[in-house]
Amino acid sequence: MSTNLRRDVQGLAFISPWLMGLGLLFVYPFVASLYWSFCRFDLLSPPQFIGTENYRRLASEIVEGGGFGRAIWNTGYFAVLSVPLSIALGVGLATMLSWKVRGQSLYRTLFFLPSVVPVVASSALWIWLLDPRDGIVNQLLKSASLPPQLWFKGASEAIVPPKWFDFGSKDALVFMSLWGVGNFMVIYLAAIGDIPKQLYEAAELDGAGRLRRFWHVTIPMLSPVIFFNLVMGMIQSVQAFTQVYIVSEGTGEPATWSLMLSLHLFLSAFQDLDMGYASAMSWILFVFLLIATALLFRTSRHWVHYQGAGR
Repeated sequence: MSTNLRRDVQGLAFISPWLMGLGLLFVYPFVASLYWSFCRFDLLSPPQFIGTENYRRLASEIVEGGGFGRAIWNTGYFAVLSVPLSIALGVGLATMLSWKVRGQSLYRTLFFLPSVVPVVASSALWIWLLDPRDGIVNQLLKSASLPPQLWFKGASEAIVPPKWFDFGSKDALVFMSLWGVGNFMVIYLAAIGDIPKQLYEAAELDGAGRLRRFWHVTIPMLSPVIFFNLVMGMIQSVQAFTQVYIVSEGTGEPATWSLMLSLHLFLSAFQDLDMGYASAMSWILFVFLLIATALLFRTSRHWVHYQGAGR
């Protein structure tokens, strides 16, 4: 055996545990779920091929607005609100925490701490804070002469007119998502620290105030990081599961108004034992994320600016 071949064999032997894990835990489930999406499979008996029946069922639910259609609406509502708000809040906090003030490190630590709290613990905390009867948030609303909200027990949608101040379960989940914005904030802080000071000095010499410097220097220079967090935030919002499962007690209640795609997929697969239907749903979700991510990358050339790209 030659020296090069021996090295190749040794290298493959060293990475064989990873290769086995990749094949058994990723490649096989990936391929098997594609086959199961065309089958009737209850995990207890062999899968039976039924063609595109699962996909036709999903299409009918989208048209009728039930089941999968309801889950798509709920997830879209959550993503459209949570992703832009988390980006705006993260950029705003990072900008303020980049100012040279006394106690800067303490402020940074305090704003980052919530993001390291386990999801289960933070979900339990938010259930207590947003309790319709005894929650602190409703008590504060009452003290400000504002109507209390049902939060996780409500089926309202605040951005759907005319209920502009009627928050329901999905709005509460959006507020929960902003709790962990510290992860994004740290990334923005690092990016702000890399912005050349000469750009701010040149803008200041041209008479630009703080707001104009933020809009014409900070935002363009942060656009690659904003783009990254936009893509990751979209994927994470579609995959949100743990907090949704906890606050809805694993049912998507009230009346399926908090039934997200990930929870609907989980319940279909492991509660209803309809793995074929769940596999078809997962593939539609995969294709949707693939197309959405490709479109974001396609549009990024018009608004994302990289340092030195024009050189």
